[in-house]
Amino acid sequence: MSDDEQPLNLPIVGPANADPSEGSRWGESTRAVHGPRPGPPPQEPLGLPTYRTSAFRFDTAQDYADVLADRKPGYSYSRIDNPTADAFALGLATLEAHGLDHAVAAQPFASGMAAISTVMLTLCSAGRHVVAPAAVYGGTYGVLTHVLERFGVSATFVDGTDVDAVRDAIRPETALVWAETIANPTTAVADLPALADVCRAAGVPLAVDSTFASPVVCRPLEWGADLVVHSATKYLGGHSDVTGGAVVGDVDLVGRIRKTRLDLGGMLAPDEAFLLHRGLATLPVRVARHCATALAVAEAVAGHPSVERIDYPGLGSHPQHELAGKLFDAGPEGPRYGAILTITPRGGRAQGMALCDRLRVAAVATSLGGVHTVVSHVASTTHRQLDDAALATAGIGASSVRFSIGLEDADDLVRDIVGALDALS
Repeated sequence: MSDDEQPLNLPIVGPANADPSEGSRWGESTRAVHGPRPGPPPQEPLGLPTYRTSAFRFDTAQDYADVLADRKPGYSYSRIDNPTADAFALGLATLEAHGLDHAVAAQPFASGMAAISTVMLTLCSAGRHVVAPAAVYGGTYGVLTHVLERFGVSATFVDGTDVDAVRDAIRPETALVWAETIANPTTAVADLPALADVCRAAGVPLAVDSTFASPVVCRPLEWGADLVVHSATKYLGGHSDVTGGAVVGDVDLVGRIRKTRLDLGGMLAPDEAFLLHRGLATLPVRVARHCATALAVAEAVAGHPSVERIDYPGLGSHPQHELAGKLFDAGPEGPRYGAILTITPRGGRAQGMALCDRLRVAAVATSLGGVHTVVSHVASTTHRQLDDAALATAGIGASSVRFSIGLEDADDLVRDIVGALDALS
């Protein structure tokens, strides 16, 4: 076969590479390290490439200095920025920014807690103050009470659904108001437009943890929030096989948050970023199914005699049911109220644990938002940082069990949960 007949796409290597400046052949170790690579493909890949590299090469020392100093675009070190991680952040920002008339920025993180702590460490300093819901996620509560408190940052915990209580708690030194779109685990729904008005009047940024909602259910930026935070481990990833976090929002604030992330090092790794980016593509389909099944389960279980209380925004008995209908999206399959419901059986902690142990389809497992329905006894797991008094203040029962509804058939889940409740009677 002549050279003219050789396939264009056949990888061919000629004589060993020579270094023309030295006039001698490279040794085997040099050739092993500096083997040739194909250039960028002329066709755009349909799947996202994974830049599994910690470092990037520059043509000149000045290029390196300029990229590192943010004087020109580019990548230097994957703890700072990585193209795959940026692709995930941009994809999430596109979903969260729907309906906005201004630009937003996004940052990826190694976990939801990395995102939460970096936001707080960026906006708070010694002598400053945070207002947060009493029913806040236990990890967030821990950062505020066990970490920031040691550095002179105080926190006031109030009923997150009481806008007047939030307004009254704001002080001149308040640096941040924190909210949760759907509270963990009470499923209380924050009045985001009213909170945004209060924060805007006080000149205080509003950050909203929207992990339980995802942008398929609610987009806090659309309702006036300055920042929206996600544990991407949950619905964004969606398959219980990746850990990550993200912050989306005001360009100036996110720019400051990025600088703190560089100092603290909580960057999302490229393999995780690939999985999270892939998860975004199926997010609307998955979450719509999650929500429809959760509503069916909640309606089927609500009247059971072993149930003291069931918390789910889709039920007419939920205190913020009407508000949820205003803030949350509705799709062709019907309204979406999220896929987290909390069942508080009659009795104490032992009854809650017994409910978990009697389930067969639903699994006792950590985290949420995946294809499997998982449960956790709240007081001993996600909110173990809260003592009994703090649990009571947050409206969490000692026996409460949080259900993250997965993608199983609704009928199977109903039979499983009702059977476990029957066994408690």
